[in-house]
Amino acid sequence: MKIKDLIKVLELWAPPAYQESYDNSRLIVGNPNDEVEKCIVALDCVEDVVDEAIEVGAQIIVAHHPIVFGGLKSFTGKNYIERTVMKAIKNDIAIYAIHTNLDNVHSGVNYKIASRLGLQNVEILDPKNGLLRKLVTFVPVAQSEKVLNALFQAGAGFIGKYSECSFSLTGTGTFKAGEGANPHVGEIDERHHEQEQRVEVIYPVIYEGSILNALNESHPYEEGAYDLYQIQNKNALVGSGKGGELEESMDEKAFM
Repeated sequence: MKIKDLIKVLELWAPPAYQESYDNSRLIVGNPNDEVEKCIVALDCVEDVVDEAIEVGAQIIVAHHPIVFGGLKSFTGKNYIERTVMKAIKNDIAIYAIHTNLDNVHSGVNYKIASRLGLQNVEILDPKNGLLRKLVTFVPVAQSEKVLNALFQAGAGFIGKYSECSFSLTGTGTFKAGEGANPHVGEIDERHHEQEQRVEVIYPVIYEGSILNALNESHPYEEGAYDLYQIQNKNALVGSGKGGELEESMDEKAFM
């Protein structure tokens, strides 16, 4: 596979949009179109890890912590960061970091630790906000269920542990089709009244592209109207830390 194919799989699991503002989770070194056959996974990508990649013939290192957090203004080998990056470039070894996005995703690092500890009723300690949006569209009543199903399949309608969540309100829409239009209902140059449903769904911003594609493909109108709203609701499945309950109480020293 190519490096970009591997990255696509990783980012479906832990989207870069979930990382913290100070982070640098991304392809740090390497060409996304290069072929990859062997990968090293590490907590930190330092010189010894690059040496191991050279030794075993790996083309990419997937590290938790980014070797570069801020901008580098020179490459003289004066510190381990510059030496690591220079050695990776010289030997055609890519470096990819997947840090706080993997911490924040529901099935990521903290979930794994909580699972190893046997915690029950696990919840995110600090859910992130600003990751959700609301789509509002207007659909003829007869086709509203078809459009809703398409939006749900594309990833809309999840609120916490609930799926297929939406709100609909019936009303009357009007439009006049101009010359050259191909209206689903109504006649050219005549105002048309149509019983429509206002349909609202919440969705993670990372799915916006696929959700808008699903809307356009399922909507019967030639020019379907829709609004997008930024909302501040916290996403209960994305955020920092995990908390839960032990199966039974135990002494603090025994727990440690």
